[in-house]
Order: sequence, then structure tokens, then C-alpha cells
Amino acid sequence: MQQQQQHHHAATTAASNGQQNGSTQAEGAEGDGAQAQNGVSEEECVSPKLNTVQQDMVRLIGQHLVELGLRKSADLLMSESGCRLDHPAAARFRHCVMEGEWAKADAALNELRTMLDDTNSLKEMRFLLLEQKYLELLEGGQAMEALTCLRSQVTPLQHNMERVHQLSSLMFMSNPEDLRTAARWSGKGKESRKQLMDRLQHFLPPSIMLPPHRLETLILQAVEQQKTQCAYHNSYTDSQVLGSGGSLLTDHSCPRNAFPGTTIQVLSDHCDEVWIARFSPDGFKLATGSKDSTVIIWEVDPETLTVTRRFTLDGHSYGVVYLAWSPDSTKLIVCLQEEAAELMVWDTERGEQICKVSNSPDDSLTCAAWHKDSRRFVCGGMRGQFYQCDLNGQILDSWEGVRVQCLAIQNDGKTVLASDTHHRIRGYHFDEVQDHNIIQEDHSIMSFTLDLTGNYALLNVANQGVHLWDLRNRTLVRKFRGLTQGHYTIHSCFGGEYQNFIASGSEDNKVYIWHHKRELPVVTLSGHTRTVNCVTWNPVYPSMIASVSDDATVRIWGPAPQYRGNSSTRTQNGTSSASNGRESESPTHAFLSNGAAV
Repeated sequence: MQQQQQHHHAATTAASNGQQNGSTQAEGAEGDGAQAQNGVSEEECVSPKLNTVQQDMVRLIGQHLVELGLRKSADLLMSESGCRLDHPAAARFRHCVMEGEWAKADAALNELRTMLDDTNSLKEMRFLLLEQKYLELLEGGQAMEALTCLRSQVTPLQHNMERVHQLSSLMFMSNPEDLRTAARWSGKGKESRKQLMDRLQHFLPPSIMLPPHRLETLILQAVEQQKTQCAYHNSYTDSQVLGSGGSLLTDHSCPRNAFPGTTIQVLSDHCDEVWIARFSPDGFKLATGSKDSTVIIWEVDPETLTVTRRFTLDGHSYGVVYLAWSPDSTKLIVCLQEEAAELMVWDTERGEQICKVSNSPDDSLTCAAWHKDSRRFVCGGMRGQFYQCDLNGQILDSWEGVRVQCLAIQNDGKTVLASDTHHRIRGYHFDEVQDHNIIQEDHSIMSFTLDLTGNYALLNVANQGVHLWDLRNRTLVRKFRGLTQGHYTIHSCFGGEYQNFIASGSEDNKVYIWHHKRELPVVTLSGHTRTVNCVTWNPVYPSMIASVSDDATVRIWGPAPQYRGNSSTRTQNGTSSASNGRESESPTHAFLSNGAAV
């Protein structure tokens, strides 16, 4: 063991001396020449005995110091530890790439070929090098040299010929800005070469060259894991991403009072039971429907997390059982009780009726869902009506004999999901006249909703509570416990950051909220005095929830007052970039001081 350590130290010293005596020190191997640069004698620099994990940690720290521009500190660290940041050949390779010395870079790449995990990646790496060389020649006005590179070096590789054809088309561009745009390239210089090096590093084993920004990646993973374990994490702000007080020195923890669980408003504008509520996709409006046959459109104030009454939609013949906002947040479908043979579509900007769908006195149109174009929708009911309609109220297509309880349209824009009286959810394609079974439950599916990706469905099942299904694998992910669910129709919802939370009303007059990975509720909200029929979570402002009840009230929930100033932060859900909520992928946070994206 001692002989191995002495040999390793001797090899490191030899590599250091070789670099010091060369004409240029390779960027990326700063630690190899540290002794002479920092005035540390060989006797003073006795390497400690480090195990593999400790050596890896030293290398990670050294890489981060280099990225911060603290090269002397990285050199000293490498010298004292006896570690090597990168293999000498890899360091030379990096240096040549960053300096644009393409012939030397190719020679260094040949030295590395035996160290690659996959020798087939050598051709891809060489192609990336020559692509950069070609583009830099073009941008520099060296058209003939660029053409020679393309013909004699790039094309003979016979690799990624589609990209080769794209590169050849750039020969006729005289404007550098047009060239960069067409090539999807940032231009000659340190930044584009750094991006190139990041791509090339993915082909090199970590023992040869560390993956880019590896320390930041590990820290972000640790923070994301802490967020996953935090029952109340519901914010996009960096201060909460980085842990309490915005520091990496403490574990991440969100205070309970910062989570929406405090009653902000109690609205008593309806004069009978309130059965349904929905926030608009843009987060600026709330619609509530009641047994009193009216729909109230409320305007959301994102600063105070409160709502004010905008106008009332009336003229309905029966109580309102379902509401569906168009994706562009300008239109609202209003579905009435089973006895009604019609539904109405309203313009929510002007408060005017757009159309009415009524095909037969025997119809029952109790649920609906919009297509992505906000111009067509599907509707249906318990008596076997199932239609596709337009904004003129015209029925474009129909499906006979399907007793529909709830509807949704998947993100492919084609598949209509419908729950029926056989305790199942089936997929329907109106254009292809095809249908197929997706979910089978043992009890009646009273209602269901999809997450933003359309990959997961949340079901309220009679006598069973709330079930989460993976639609792609057609598997039951989780049953959420705690609520009381009989045969009344109760509507649940996804919500919060990345839709990581599930909320539902209950027949015991409470609102239950679960983290999607936990069966038991993390929060139970009390305040209503009768059954809570529906809970809706603002899709853009994650600190705002609305619930409606048979007690004829609408309740708006939010954080405690001291947390409302920064809790109304607009979420990524508002720009349709949220993940599916079950396999959340964190947004990229350039949170360390070097500003490098992870």
C-alpha cells in the first residue's frame, strides 16, 4: 500500500514537472503544477492518505474552485492532497479545445481513445470538434478554409450526415448573426468552446475528466431530495429552494404557516349550496356554480390572494353541477343538473352567452371538456349522450350509448377520456371511431381530473376516497386516506409546485390536502359546516386554494398573513412548464456563485 502511494505521488510530481517545463500549462490540470507556483517545497507537501470517496470530494472541490476562477487555490489543493483534477491527456485536450487549437485537440483525442468507455463515441467527439472548427472559420470570413474543412475532414467521417447537409448550407451566409442563428450556435469565443467542452466531457469517464459542474449537480440533488421530504414545500423562490434563510448550511424546511391553510375570505354571495368551483388556466379568474342556478365570476388579486365579484351568469334553468374553462381562459362551459337537456357556453370577458347546446329533450349534458384550440369541446351525460361540438352550438360528431359521468381530453388533442357507469375510464377517438379501456375500478367513479401533462388521473371513487392513477402504465399509484367519500359527487384537484399536492373536499365538512407521495393528509382544513363539494387550486399562484360547500359559502385559503407577501409568486405552471407532479424534474437553478447552470 505504501509503495502504491509513493508511486502515485511520484507520478503526480512527474506530471507536474512536465507541465511546468512545457511552453503552456494545460487549462483544467491546474493542480499538477502547484508546488512551484505556490512556493511549497516537496518536504512540506506530504500527501495525506485519502480513500476513494475523499479523493473524489477533493477533485469536486478543485473543479468548482477552477470554475470560480480560483486557480491558485485549486492548484494548492491538488498539490497538498496528492490528487489529480484531470488526467494529463484530458487536461491537454481541454486546453487545446479552449484555445481553438484544433489539430492539437485531435491529437490529444487520439491519446484518450483507449480510455473511452465506448470507442464508438470517438467519431462523435471528432465530429463535434470539426463542427466547431468549421463554424469558427465561416464566422471569421475564411470561406475557402471552411470549405476545405467540410470536404476533407467533416464529410469523410460519414457521421450525422443530416447535420453535415445543414452545415454545408451555411456556406452562403455572409452575415455572422444569420450564421449563428441558423447554426444554433453562440459564435466563436470562450462561451461556445465551453459549451463544446461540456458536450465532449459526457463521453469521457469521470476518472479521466470530471463531468461539468458536478458539485453543483450533487448539491441540487440533495436540495431536491430535501424538498421532496418537506411536507409543505410550495414555492419557486430561491430562498426556499436553498433551505431555510437561503443558505446551504441548513436543511431545507418550509414553515407550516407558509402553506395555504388559513382562511382569507368567506364568500356568501350564493343563496344555496355551492357545488362546483374552477380557477381559470391563467389564474386570474375563479368561477363558482351553485344549486341556485347561477355562476359567479370572481377576479383574483394575486397580491392579496383575494377575489372580488366581477359579474353573475344567470338564466340557467337548473342548478350548476360542472364548469369547464377554455384553455385560453376566455370562455366557460356551464353544465346543469341531470334534468336539464342543455348546456351553455359563456364569454367570461363580457359576461355574454356564446351558444347553447341542445339536441333533444331527453339529453343530459352534465359534464364537458375543451379541446386545446378553445373552439371545440366534448360533452355528455348519464342518459347516454356523448357529443363533440363547436362554438356555434353545432354537434359535429356523437358517440351513441355511452353513459358519461366525467370527461377530460388528453394532451395529444385526440383522446377523449370518459368515466362511465361501468366503473371505468375509457379513451375515445372521434376521428378514428375507436375506443379502449384504460382504468377499471370496483366502485363508481364520481369524478376525475388530469394533471397538466395528462399522464396522471385523480379519481374520486364512491365509498373509496381519492385514487391516483398512472395512465401510461394503467396502474394505481396511491390511495389517499382520511376523507369521507360516500355517493355524493366530490371534485378533487392537483395543485402546488409541480402539482405535488392533492386536495379534495369531504362529506365530513373538511378539506384534505396530501403530498402526492404520502397516503395520509399533510393538512386538514376546517371551517365549512356542511359537505365540501369541490376544491380548486390556483394553477398559477400556488398559495391560493378555493373550496365550496353545501353551506352555501366559498372559502379562499392561503398562507398566514406574514407569508403572503412572497407567497403569490407566479409558478411555472402558468407557462405550462410544470412537470407531471409525480416525477418532478427541478427547474435549472444557477444558484452557486459562479453562476453556472447545473
